[in-house]
Amino acid sequence: MGTEIERKFLVIGDEWRSLGTGLTYWQGYLVSEPGRVVRVRIAGDQGFLTIKGASTGISRPEFEYAIPVEEARELLETLCDRPFIQKTRYKIPWGELFWEVDEFAGDNAGLIIAEIELPSAEYEIHPPAWIGADVSHDSRYYNASLVKLPFSQWQN
Repeated sequence: MGTEIERKFLVIGDEWRSLGTGLTYWQGYLVSEPGRVVRVRIAGDQGFLTIKGASTGISRPEFEYAIPVEEARELLETLCDRPFIQKTRYKIPWGELFWEVDEFAGDNAGLIIAEIELPSAEYEIHPPAWIGADVSHDSRYYNASLVKLPFSQWQN
């Protein structure tokens, strides 16, 4: 079984921008309910279907499969909830790991989140200065949640 072990953080400032190049992502959800999501994603010119289970701490089951980009586009356009998640992802090397910084667009414009996938839940990280508050346990920041309540609709 595949397992995703991930932490999410808000991003501070712009120092990160010079550290990686961005790739455009479009994603939508076929299923999004407590304990399971099924996501369709186009990353650049590649399509993916991803199934995720319930979280336990910062870990959850994850299965991802490459699919033809044309099929991913059709699934997004015909079966996925709206609005889509639109973002540019910057992959930034950090020691033996990578930070993935997502700069959201569309209904989630203004939100920038950094994620890091870890080899274990106990893995100690020493984040760079541009990493802000840990939002790993705040479900509002899950992409599936941002479809249901986009950042532009949050009450500050």
